[in-house]
Amino acid sequence: MTRVVTVPQTLNGEAFEGLLAEAADAGDEKLLFDARHVRFADPYGMLGLLAIGTYIGETGGRPMLDLPQSPEVVRYFGGMGFLSAAAIAFEMAPPRGRNPESGALLPITVINSADDVHAVVNELNEGRVSALLTEQLGHSKVDAIGFSVLLSEVSQNIIEHAAAPGWVGIQTYRRWKGIDRRVAVIAVMDLGVGFKGSLEREHAARFGDRWGDATALEAAFIHGVTRFREPGRGQGLKQIRKRVGKWGGKISIRSGTSRIADVPEWDDALPLAKDLPYFPGAQIEIILPAREAAPAPPPAAPAPATRAAAPPRRPPPG
Repeated sequence: MTRVVTVPQTLNGEAFEGLLAEAADAGDEKLLFDARHVRFADPYGMLGLLAIGTYIGETGGRPMLDLPQSPEVVRYFGGMGFLSAAAIAFEMAPPRGRNPESGALLPITVINSADDVHAVVNELNEGRVSALLTEQLGHSKVDAIGFSVLLSEVSQNIIEHAAAPGWVGIQTYRRWKGIDRRVAVIAVMDLGVGFKGSLEREHAARFGDRWGDATALEAAFIHGVTRFREPGRGQGLKQIRKRVGKWGGKISIRSGTSRIADVPEWDDALPLAKDLPYFPGAQIEIILPAREAAPAPPPAAPAPATRAAAPPRRPPPG
């Protein structure tokens, strides 16, 4: 028997949570993800669907996927690299036509090794990051370098902590919910041990009964706890939070059954969510908005009016 899981029209973080809950309820039934009516998908939503399909395939039969009916959306999926990745995770009919040239800052890319991380950073350093941050988002060239370092650190975490392959993808949008500015959306996911598994050996005992996914996320995200005993090692997440906060962005990390986030004023997400449907590994979303345009200078005060010179007075007659 096949269980049909309907993919919402907007495939994003909220949709990911709903898809997880439906997939968990299916038990051993074969799953068909019906994405025929999808109209929009961001990198987090696309990676989330790929991660769910891959996870189900590893623990049971490979699920099926119906692609969007809209040719425009299918072309967008192709340009983002989703179709080639989905062909591995799902049973699906091959899409018609060729994949268009990617318009994404970084199409969906598999991270299996440190060489993959270097390849991602090298691709972005070929001028695309600099153009994005300086021309589209209004940041400085120093910020462009920091962005590359940020992406390298996030991707490197897959190799060092997850002990499993992962994915990364980046796209820009003219505006975002809650903010009327161009943004860059970064998504990084893996199916590894997660934060709880990564920190458990060194830190679980001192937290006692409180130890769990939420506690592990709080320890790493807020207090800078790492799996390393040597001072200074494993500070990548701390630096990532610092950079994202400096740029007025949002960072959210989901692991196991919990999610934690630095939430800016323009977003209404919860800083900490617990008791979510279980999912292995870590799922990270970073949203970087364009810098706000500098306010226009106030109009210059008008120059004081000058009186016209009075005509010379004639001498009195006489």
